[in-house]
Amino acid sequence: VQLQASGGGLVQAGGSLRLSCTASGFSLDGHAVGWFRQAPGKGREGVSAISGSGGRTFYADSVLGRFTMSRDIAKNMVYLQMNNLGPEDTAVYYCSAGANYVPLSVMVEGLYDIWGQGTQVTVSS
Repeated sequence: VQLQASGGGLVQAGGSLRLSCTASGFSLDGHAVGWFRQAPGKGREGVSAISGSGGRTFYADSVLGRFTMSRDIAKNMVYLQMNNLGPEDTAVYYCSAGANYVPLSVMVEGLYDIWGQGTQVTVSS
């Protein structure tokens, strides 16, 4: 049972990146999936989540209107499209999976029990 995040990199302010999260050993269908991020010297922050059915999403206020989360169940992958990036978005981004009943708007690490290794996103000003 594993998640692997990828797609991070260095981008200029105003640019875009798409993060991917690939699941192995289990199906993302029926699991809530969340993206969290951790900036240097700060705690882990919930960014976005998608429901187990894929029909509902949640976005933190800090990324609402700029980030879009989606999934491809056939590929067992989840994506985070990040547009209009700013230096404040610089962080290590983690994908995580939890039970279907996880309330999306409550992005607490303890509600997600499968974690990927993280991918670095750096936005230069």
